Amino acid sequence: MVKIALIGVGYWGKNLARVFSQLGNLAVICDSDPGQLARMKQLYKGVETCGDYAEILKDSHVDGVAVVTPAITHYAVAKKALEAGKHVFVEKPMTLSAAEGEELTGIAEKKDLRLMVGHLMEYHPAVEALKSLIDSGDLGRIYYVYSQRLNLGKIRQDENALWSFAPHDLSVILYLLGEGVTKVYATGESYLQDGIEDVVFVNLRYKDGRIANVHLSWLDPNKKRELTIVGSKKMAIFDDMQAEEKLKIYDKGADINTSYQSYGEFLTLRFGSVYIPKIEMKEPLLIECRHFIDCIENKRQPRSDGKDGLRVTRLLEAAQRSLKQGVPVSL
Repeated sequence: MVKIALIGVGYWGKNLARVFSQLGNLAVICDSDPGQLARMKQLYKGVETCGDYAEILKDSHVDGVAVVTPAITHYAVAKKALEAGKHVFVEKPMTLSAAEGEELTGIAEKKDLRLMVGHLMEYHPAVEALKSLIDSGDLGRIYYVYSQRLNLGKIRQDENALWSFAPHDLSVILYLLGEGVTKVYATGESYLQDGIEDVVFVNLRYKDGRIANVHLSWLDPNKKRELTIVGSKKMAIFDDMQAEEKLKIYDKGADINTSYQSYGEFLTLRFGSVYIPKIEMKEPLLIECRHFIDCIENKRQPRSDGKDGLRVTRLLEAAQRSLKQGVPVSL
């Protein structure tokens, strides 16, 4: 049985504690807050607790650690864990710089350890269904993608909307469309706190002409978690706010007739039916955590491995530079 130590049980760490416990792999919970540890002891009988993660790194019975600490500490904690011979699951963003991400990835490869990044949405059943539709060619050639991750709150003081929200959407876009982004342009504004952007728009351009737009905000009247994909054959909308009908496929588009007699015949708009595929919904976090355990047990490379985390971090870095400089950044 793979034994996992959880470092950090704040807002999101509590969810990982629940899921790793449900899987039967939670062995130790570590947090600097004694109050949090006391609550965890009540919830998870038989699970050890500690206030210093250095104790975990010295424990030979611990196979892997889940790092759910503030983003600014991810690099240092994950590095020490890898150097101690532990497999590492680290929440998004993996690091705050590509250089740090490269170092972690290198250590994991050298020591033959699993390094996995918490790109949760890559494990969402609806996203997996979208991936199948794209790979099969059912949507045709993908023209463009846009996503919206909006809400009123939770307002951060230690990171802007880009670093807080964008890892979800950027990881999904890279998962669905692959690599090949050549240019990043980001714009945003700080309305509530100086120097911390509340709203950010990120534009990506691929070398083959595909484009993507990501709208991020914690200062918006609507809560939205939506992704739209426009292809040459069909279009799709993934709405994660829907309880059941999360994915809709639209048989709509514009057909080009190369042997036309007039302009009206050259371009024909197509308005077909809307299809709602049946998706067997399972909790993405449960799928993600189970995948981490499976990768450790069977020495498999995680879907959202260090290289995946590094790709996302590079886009975040480029978007941050563009945000500050006000110009597009080439990759």
